[in-house]
Amino acid sequence: MKAEFGDLKHSYGEIRLFPESVDDLWHLQHLIAPGDLVFATTLRTVDTATDKLRPEKTEKRPVRLGIRVERVEFHPYANRLRVGGIIESGMDVSSYHTLNVEPGYEISVVRQWRPFDFERIDRAVGASLHNVIHVLTIEEGEGELFRIRQYGPERVVTIAAGSGKGAEIDGRAAFFSDALAALRDVTGPVVVAGPGFVKDDFIRFARSRDTDLAERIVTVETRRIGRGAVQEVIGQGVLERLVGDLQLAREVTRMDEVLKRIGAGGAVAYGKDEVRKAIDYGAAEEVLVSDALIRDERVARLLEEAERINAQVVVLSSEFEPGDRLNALGGIAAILRYPLG
Repeated sequence: MKAEFGDLKHSYGEIRLFPESVDDLWHLQHLIAPGDLVFATTLRTVDTATDKLRPEKTEKRPVRLGIRVERVEFHPYANRLRVGGIIESGMDVSSYHTLNVEPGYEISVVRQWRPFDFERIDRAVGASLHNVIHVLTIEEGEGELFRIRQYGPERVVTIAAGSGKGAEIDGRAAFFSDALAALRDVTGPVVVAGPGFVKDDFIRFARSRDTDLAERIVTVETRRIGRGAVQEVIGQGVLERLVGDLQLAREVTRMDEVLKRIGAGGAVAYGKDEVRKAIDYGAAEEVLVSDALIRDERVARLLEEAERINAQVVVLSSEFEPGDRLNALGGIAAILRYPLG
């Protein structure tokens, strides 16, 4: 994503945002909220009748509108973000209009910006500087390729050998060829993960056929394949080492710490009431919140109070396993400086 900041006064004002990928649309879903004012150039039907004797004709022309947002819907598989609301600036004021935001579409958002909004923008801008990471999880006769989005792992393709375990040598070579073909258009780093020696055999196969790809591959030992293996890869900090501060790695490690403390009866709080108590006592060191809750006014006020006591706020994606675990605990938790009685 690209961003241009206007003249912000007390964190209120306009930021121009240029999404470049589906990841950026996901970020925008959480940066735009009901009540915000959004400006964009869009197509709107206008009358073009030239005289009263001819039937009226209509056509759609590009116009710049400002709409007061009422709803925001993210459609990752359609590569689109829909932002709907009432027109306040431009033609047809007071009418309803929906903006279909896609990569390459510029919008301006006017709102009161919070510290974690700026953090999200910085993360989205920084992520655009790196090629997307892919994780190939593989064992004998079975493989899955995942693309690591900023909202979680996205399955790209499943690869399967005809006869699986016990396949003949040429059958295994065919399986490896199919796996290599799945990586043909990948330009960024690739993590090959799985149990045993199959992943190592695949790396040797890849080196003999695509040296450029082989130079971008990192291998990781995991107990399983599939989405669970991706979780292990992230938990081991592999992605973090590849591109620096990757949010997914942070989410896994922080949620693991919360669950560890819950299991040990340690310094942790979860649920709105317990977290509020921890913040009131100044005990919250880090507050984890699900992105499904950040538009809740009660939660928003809670996060503002957390930041006033210098607690760090970490927003977890509901699209990924750590976010699901947090939602099961009420959508919000806090790692404490000391246990409360």
